[in-house]
Amino acid sequence: MLPRARLLIATLWVGALWTVGFIVAPTLFATLADRALAGTIAGSLFRVVAWLSIACAIVLVLLSRRDERRRTLFYLIAGMVLCTLIGYFGLQPTMAGLRAAMHAGAAIDAEQLAQVRRHFGMLHGVSTAFYVVQSLLGAALILKIR
Repeated sequence: MLPRARLLIATLWVGALWTVGFIVAPTLFATLADRALAGTIAGSLFRVVAWLSIACAIVLVLLSRRDERRRTLFYLIAGMVLCTLIGYFGLQPTMAGLRAAMHAGAAIDAEQLAQVRRHFGMLHGVSTAFYVVQSLLGAALILKIR
């Protein structure tokens, strides 16, 4: 029963990561004409996935205490949580501030706006890289649990 519960929780976690990050968010930006609205909706979904990540990690660590592969499972789970902490809780608040500065573009000159956009783009790329790494660690987690 315990192995099945671990597999279900890991599948929920990784499925949510993949669905929101690689299907829903790109579809929002491709479909909605208002990019700010798409970003707001995607941000809300990423917030849900971030908290889901924390909850699933805690439950998986607790359920894996007696597994002979617990060290490997722990490192995979810890790596995924670290990606969440850096990507969502570390980078996203800075990106939100930059996004607000871009929307208040009239209050800053064109050179500053361009600099803010470059900084946002760079942080978005770093955040995306952490998300991809987390997704790959999630695939490894599911394969290891199976």
